[in-house]
Formats: sequence, structure tokens, C-alpha cells
Amino acid sequence: MVPHLTTALTGQLLDLERRLLNSMPTIEHWLRTQWLDHAAPFYASVDLRNSGFKLAPVDTNLFPGGFNNLNPDFLPLCVQAMQSAVEKICPEARGVLLIPESHTRNLFYLQNVAQIVKILKQAGMRVRVGSLLPEITAATAFQLPGGNALTLEPLVRRGNRLGLDGFDPCVVLLNNDLSGGVPDILKGLEQAVFPPLSAGWHTRRKSRHFSAYDRVANEFAQLIGIDPWLIDPYFAVCNKVNFHERVGEECLAAHVDDVLNMIRVKYAEYGVKNDPFVIVKADAGTYGMGIMTVKDASEITGLNRKQRNKMAVVKEGMEVSDVLVQEGVYTFEHINDAVAEPVVYMVDHYVVGGFYRVHTERGIDENLNAPGMFFEPLAFEACCTLPNPDCEPDDTPNRFYAYGVVARLALLAASLEIEDR
Repeated sequence: MVPHLTTALTGQLLDLERRLLNSMPTIEHWLRTQWLDHAAPFYASVDLRNSGFKLAPVDTNLFPGGFNNLNPDFLPLCVQAMQSAVEKICPEARGVLLIPESHTRNLFYLQNVAQIVKILKQAGMRVRVGSLLPEITAATAFQLPGGNALTLEPLVRRGNRLGLDGFDPCVVLLNNDLSGGVPDILKGLEQAVFPPLSAGWHTRRKSRHFSAYDRVANEFAQLIGIDPWLIDPYFAVCNKVNFHERVGEECLAAHVDDVLNMIRVKYAEYGVKNDPFVIVKADAGTYGMGIMTVKDASEITGLNRKQRNKMAVVKEGMEVSDVLVQEGVYTFEHINDAVAEPVVYMVDHYVVGGFYRVHTERGIDENLNAPGMFFEPLAFEACCTLPNPDCEPDDTPNRFYAYGVVARLALLAASLEIEDR
């Protein structure tokens, strides 16, 4: 299935996107062989940036929290992919215990949890939601916008099995990124836990992910005959940084300078007139915390107290010590004059949809994962199912195929990243 976008992005396909479309049979065959050798993460979302000359992932989330933002027309794809994912790890599909984040006041997040429950149920699974919150001592219903409700229940551990009162699942599915560490109740379980505990932000590092992505991107680029830089952002990492005490500033500034210089060389090669920039962000963590745009190394040594405080702490109050310096990728995408970037969702190794993250107060060189953002589901034309002699893959500008390819490369990198632990 090759869905076609019908958003405002209806301009001429850019060279890279057309190259990917023209290489579709080769790409799909190569990806199939990769999934024979590597187990895909249970689910994931990938933030992409499309600058026109470059299309690259800038973040990969193994605990995606926006299923409620997907186009509802693609729910059947989610259900089909979820069946495949669960049947691989629990063929009898006795039951799935879903453990979410402890954001009971965040109704948008709870809508995401409710949507995952809906997908699992439509895939034929018994599913209930267990909470890590100590105040959840009995089944507690939370009313959601639209009239729906989500029930959270207290977890019950019996020996090495985790469940709920009257519910003994065969799979524990985490939608909690474990930023604050692994709770004791999740340790040493005999049931399958997905994603694995090692994929949580207490141990995961973005630099390791992008190191794995480097390997994938280089092999893929050789396969279809492109410069890997067109799909792969440069990066460097600086350890032992303390923003409060201004420790590690020289290391960080030096890496910023190095990455900017590498980008300048490529911009000159491709005739890009924009100013290069980097994104400096915590090497672990999510929710868009601890991120800044930098165009000159002097900006690092010139941070004021407010800026240092903002960079010093991420989710769960975790102190930042490892910092990623990542090539900034401009976005040329807009929704109603607001800057946008695509986010692609996958279950198992299948693309199941996506949405645009949109921000009216951010620029084309800034992080959009920030307060004030909103989401627009990707709008599609009628789907084309291949092979079909009346529906060629490049018969209309099919930007979504390019998005799906690069997102799956990031998914494969995440698979290698998990294997390497």
C-alpha cells in the first residue's frame, strides 16, 4: 500500500524523493531481507525533517505517544500491523498488559493510551492498562474528550509474573520510556516485555542510535547510488557536561565548530545558500526538553544563566551530562503558513501512518517539539495497492513513500541499537 499525500505539499517531487520512488522494488527487497535478520522494535515513531535537498531523521522514539494523532482512515493498517507484532511474541494472544506513563493529568497523552488499547482490541487481543502510580489502588476511570474513558488499574506481581487482579497476560507492553529508571516491579519478569527495558532512556543514548543509523544509511546509500549525507545528519557527542557549573563548554563548542564546518563543505558541494546550524540537545530523553539551535560555537560559551538552566535538566528532573551536537536540517514544510515536520509511526516493521507536528511560533531552523505545537493528521488520497497497472508509484507526487523509507531506515537502526546492548 502506497498512500499519497494530499496536503498543501503538492509541488514537484524533489530529486531525492524521485530517486527513492524509482528504486522502490530494490528498496523493498532490501528491507525485507533486513527484517529476516533483525527483529523490528514493537513500535516506534520517527521525527523527520525535509529541507528539499535533504530528508533525514532527527529523533526516533521507541515509546511513541501520539497514536491518537494518526489519520483515523488508517486504523485498519494499525490493527493489521499490531496483529503481526503480537502474534510473533505471544501466538496464543492470551492478553496484553499495557503500562503507560504516569501522566494522568495529560488528557492528550491518555487519549494516545486509549487509542493503543483500541488498536489492540480490534487486533483481537485482551488488553488492560496497569499503572505505576502508587495512588492507583483500585480500578480508576479517567474521562477523556469525546466522551470516552480509560481505566487504570493497580499492578499486581505474583512471583516473576506481572498482571492485574484477575488478569495474567502473556505480554507486557510499555508505553513508558523509563526516563527515571526501571521500577523494581518490572525487573526479572518471566513474561516478554516490549520494548525491552534496555530501550528506556535510563540507558539509551541518541548518539548510539545515530551511530547505528550511520551504518544503515551508508549501506542503503550504496544500494541505490546516493550520497549518504542526503539522508543522514552529521553528529558528535560531548560527555561530562555540566551546564550549571559551565563544565565541558570548550568540548561542546569545539564539537559545534567541527560539525558546522562539515556541513559547510556539503552545502558548498550542493550549492546550498542557507546558513548551516546544529541542534544541541541532551543525549538521552524526550519531550523536546534540553534543546537549542546554534549557528556559531560562541553561542555555547555565551549562554546566560536562564539558558544554562533550561539545558541542564530533562524529563523526570534528570541532570544532563551527555550532550549531542546534531546537524540541523531545515524544514521546507508548512501547514497554513506555520512551520511543520512529518512524524511517521510504525508498528512492527510496517508504516501505519503519521502526522505533521506544527508550530506557529517556531522557525524553519528550530525544534518544533515545544509548548505551543499542535498536530495535523497526514491527509491521503485514495490508497494505491500495488501491483496495479493503472496506479504507478510515481503517478502523483508521492512524498509519503520517501518519508516511509527513511523512517524504516531509522527503525532498522533502532533494531541494531537494541541488538548491540
